[in-house]
Amino acid sequence: MTRLFALVLLLLMSADRVQTATFDHEHGVWTELLQQYVTNDGGISQVDYRALLDEEVKLNGYLESLSRVSRAEFDGWTEDQRLAFLINAYNGFTVRLVMDHFPVKSIKDIGGWFSSPWKKRFFQLLGDERHLDDIEHGMIRKDFDEPRIYFAVNCAATGCPPLRAEAYVAARLDEQLEDNTRRFLRDTRRNRYSATEPRLELSSVMDWYRDDFTKNGQSLHDFVASRMGATPADAEAIVDRKVRMRFLDYDWSLNNR
Repeated sequence: MTRLFALVLLLLMSADRVQTATFDHEHGVWTELLQQYVTNDGGISQVDYRALLDEEVKLNGYLESLSRVSRAEFDGWTEDQRLAFLINAYNGFTVRLVMDHFPVKSIKDIGGWFSSPWKKRFFQLLGDERHLDDIEHGMIRKDFDEPRIYFAVNCAATGCPPLRAEAYVAARLDEQLEDNTRRFLRDTRRNRYSATEPRLELSSVMDWYRDDFTKNGQSLHDFVASRMGATPADAEAIVDRKVRMRFLDYDWSLNNR
């Protein structure tokens, strides 16, 4: 009996090691789907949700691979692996949510007067039933001091920062976050700087999460200056706060292609 118990324990431990070793930190299936069904026009992305409905098996397989990750396994990863995982999970489950209710004109239509699509529990992650706000606010904002995540997590709206046409991966995470941030801030449909006015018009995202962008004495001007200024002089003027700032209306229409 003791020998049998030891054999069962060994098999369970081996299975756990196999699961850990085989998790795809490149998120290859997600990248394949994004490259095929997401197009980006500068800082705006469009998703072919209707065509994605034919790929449900593939998408669900990827999302299930995320759901199978245990908290212990997740905690053993590097910080960049954990953050990439959570960003991809947020984006993947957001796409799944829209597909479950397609066609809709806006992700906000999935909620109601007294409910929110971001509070809808419809998936498993790290051992618990979750909603999208759990990932963004309960995990990412809580555990990572990284304001650029607001340009990576995508809320399925036209006003959102772009849904990148590739998965976020630990090896290139800083580069990917910075690229998405710059692309969004330099998209004049959502963010604009006029040196002649001078005037700075920013997406409401910058207002909603202002506290995250202004930690450690940094201002919104500091955060956007080098990313929006077309010249060093522009960047210097923005940093010196010699520009008026206002926030633009947010477009909640679905980012549907």
